[in-house]
Amino acid sequence: MSQRLERGTISLVLRHPSSVPGALRAGMAIAPKGWWRRAPFLPLPDREYWQFRLETANGGDGLDPPSPHEVLAVARWFPRMRRMRR
Repeated sequence: MSQRLERGTISLVLRHPSSVPGALRAGMAIAPKGWWRRAPFLPLPDREYWQFRLETANGGDGLDPPSPHEVLAVARWFPRMRRMRR
């Protein structure tokens, strides 16, 4: 199971500056509570949760990382859904 992103994901998101805040917020939404207290001191989701999210999003076994375009789509979608909840 990989928690990595595909090559080029970060550069694709950075090429769309308006999507950066959404990507950061979406990433923090899946980060476990108290992530700063445990090594590696990064807001990485729990492995089982990450695999579950990939399985439900893409089907299969959840072992393939999301494509750069999927990450960009979520980065654009996340702020719109947050606004709709208000």
